[in-house]
Amino acid sequence: MSVARPTRAPAEPSAFDRINRGYASVFQPERLTLGLVVPIERYAQGPVPTMADHLERVRLAEALGFAAVWLRDVPFNVPSFGDAGQLFDPFVYLGLLAGATESIALGVASVVLPLRHPAHVAKAAASADVLSGGRVLLGVASGDRPEEYPALNLPYNDRGERFRDSFEYIRQMGDARAAFQSAHGSPGGGLDMLPKPSGGKLPLLLTGGSQQGPEWHARHGDGWMIYPRSASAQARIVGDWRRRRLEAGRAQKPAMQPLYVDLLEDPDAPPSPIHLGLRVGVKGLQRYLESLRHAGLNHVALNLRFNAAEIPPTLERLSRELLPAFHD
Repeated sequence: MSVARPTRAPAEPSAFDRINRGYASVFQPERLTLGLVVPIERYAQGPVPTMADHLERVRLAEALGFAAVWLRDVPFNVPSFGDAGQLFDPFVYLGLLAGATESIALGVASVVLPLRHPAHVAKAAASADVLSGGRVLLGVASGDRPEEYPALNLPYNDRGERFRDSFEYIRQMGDARAAFQSAHGSPGGGLDMLPKPSGGKLPLLLTGGSQQGPEWHARHGDGWMIYPRSASAQARIVGDWRRRRLEAGRAQKPAMQPLYVDLLEDPDAPPSPIHLGLRVGVKGLQRYLESLRHAGLNHVALNLRFNAAEIPPTLERLSRELLPAFHD
């Protein structure tokens, strides 16, 4: 991945809409915040983490000043995928983290909407949002593991349509006593789903393409999670998305990405590519992250799965030597 300075994406607004506490702290125009993908552990040799000290490491991330932690929705350990995520159901785990932390944003990257009924997603996510004091960020996706669909007796080929239907259903659930028609059901007769999200709606962050076209993307979502690429490629992609939003009369929203990192002891070590990320010294990582900020990214979720060094000292190094460069 190149660290060359890209052409800047179209100008961001002076402020994004404040949806909830977590959204406001993680996403700020012209700034880049840093989070961590859970599990916060090294498990390069196989798909299943130990989850040892998992809660202590999330609390450490909060104490060290990371903006967010990100869970994943991995219902099955799929051999072709090669990563079982944090093992625990994301909504159950969100409930635990809501009570075990105080300020760090709690994200899911991302809930696979076609595999779940949207009423359950809306209820679970709103519950975790309220219990955490408005810290939930909900990434949503159409899913990229075909093996999961027959395991749940669900079709794979129409997941794009069901993603759109689920997205709209969740949006409608934020309204009081919503009455609407949907392929997932037709709430009416005064039914009201409670609790409501702390900010009146859930922050829904679209993931990748989600089987939707660019025009749909330009009109929906409270942000966009994109896959790692060079900074110059990210600038083109984010810039095109923001231009489309302007043309559609939509307010600008934040963009983010994950990044696998193997942080080397030598701070001057040059970057070399690893799976969806970099093996690099802290100075090279800072330069690369600055290039992503210049490209229009507002948040990067660091994944330490392939990190060779012990995790707690790596977190402390990142907090000491990297985070200050991205604070006001």
